[in-house]
Amino acid sequence: MNKVLIAEDEKMIRQGIKAIVSRTGVPIEEIIECKNGQEAYDIIKEGGIDVMITDIRMPKMDGITLVKEIQRLPQVPRVVVISGYDDFSYAVELLRCGAREYLLKPINREDISNIMKQMEDEIQEEKIQNKEHVKLLYEKVRYALLSQDAKPAELQLLQEQVADCIGRTEYVMVCTNYHTNYRTIGQKASFYSNIGDHNVMFIRPEYATELIEEYMGDYVVGVSSVHNGLGEMYQAYDEASALRERHFCMQRKNYFEESHESAVSAGDISRFIQILGTARLDDADRFLVNLIQRTKRSEVSAYQFKDAMKQIIEKIKTTYAGVIETEGLHIDSLINVYYYTTIDEYYEALGRIMAAINQKMDHEYDDYRNRLKIEQALEYINRHYHEDINMAMVSNDVSMNYSVFSLTFKEYTGQNFVNYLKELRLKEAKKLLDETDKKVIEISTLVGYENEKHFMKTFKSIYGVTPSEYRKNIQLGRKEGTR
Repeated sequence: MNKVLIAEDEKMIRQGIKAIVSRTGVPIEEIIECKNGQEAYDIIKEGGIDVMITDIRMPKMDGITLVKEIQRLPQVPRVVVISGYDDFSYAVELLRCGAREYLLKPINREDISNIMKQMEDEIQEEKIQNKEHVKLLYEKVRYALLSQDAKPAELQLLQEQVADCIGRTEYVMVCTNYHTNYRTIGQKASFYSNIGDHNVMFIRPEYATELIEEYMGDYVVGVSSVHNGLGEMYQAYDEASALRERHFCMQRKNYFEESHESAVSAGDISRFIQILGTARLDDADRFLVNLIQRTKRSEVSAYQFKDAMKQIIEKIKTTYAGVIETEGLHIDSLINVYYYTTIDEYYEALGRIMAAINQKMDHEYDDYRNRLKIEQALEYINRHYHEDINMAMVSNDVSMNYSVFSLTFKEYTGQNFVNYLKELRLKEAKKLLDETDKKVIEISTLVGYENEKHFMKTFKSIYGVTPSEYRKNIQLGRKEGTR
């Protein structure tokens, strides 16, 4: 047994359970303690827990909630519940949620010992069954490789079975004459001998260089580009076998020179991605056309082209994720270039996506630029509201078309220009009436009204009283408040 987790908020009880478990005679690599349900959930989420022993009443997350929540995780440990509550409804609910055993405190050492031994037997039996399951899947993949004629639906079904067992779908394929008696090299690779004219390895991409250099440094090999799923298995085999045969004739052991050389640099790809969202879409298109022309002339190999496009599409998905989602752009099919009939058809499909992203980004940039100009306009108005200004003057100051300014100003502030300026001036007028003894005619001029009567009429239309009446009400209110 690998790990046992004990979730109990009372330290003495928790340590007592740990002592009992450690003396059951069941081989356990590690016993982990935690003091609440949330902490237990976080530990289980990381994986590797075979058995969890938990109390019901705990802070942050109780035992019942914990048992329910872990059922959604990829790996669910066997659960033993220990409780001080002799409540049948608790037991029923926990057993329904996935608990294996329900024990009452005080804990009987023999009960714990029997349960742990039973679970250890189950875990060992499950490991045997898993080994047989993995062996069966291995043979199915081997048969599919040998036959080279499995239908897409069959490969899809096999892929689902392999994913359940292994949990990994991305790989590079290596064709070589290197041989090993092991089916797998840890969790890094799987080996199949005598597939056509080669021995074949599926290797997780991040371990490819390490394994090839360690095990196949003296062998001629062919390495495919990165593939995803067994549906691409035959294509990966064709790439890897063709390269190995080519290297065999050329007596070349340095597989990196051809199989892993990128068609374009990471810097080129980054520049392409950034240009895509600017007014220089033509430059991005020229980059893509150049890559396709080089591929057609065999200056760039098919696998290099596919690898470059996969990198580009993944970066587009990351950089422009918001645009792709809001615009409903279907981009995933572009990861596999062979989804399309020809390279020209692929280029047209990618071009449509590029144009849609560029158009959206250009529109968003215009909106952003207009908002910046409105913010500049508001700063101008706040500095010059006491002067004789109008919308034409302000729009000219921020270099913005009069009609566009009018529409954008209202969208940004919720008011048209005239009402915004009037509200600002009257707000300042109220402040001056409240805080100074200046005459109404002076205040009128200070807030931008040359005509006192116009100011008084406007003030009354908004606040229902004249400026003098407003000041009088404010002053009387203060006197009343001091009594």
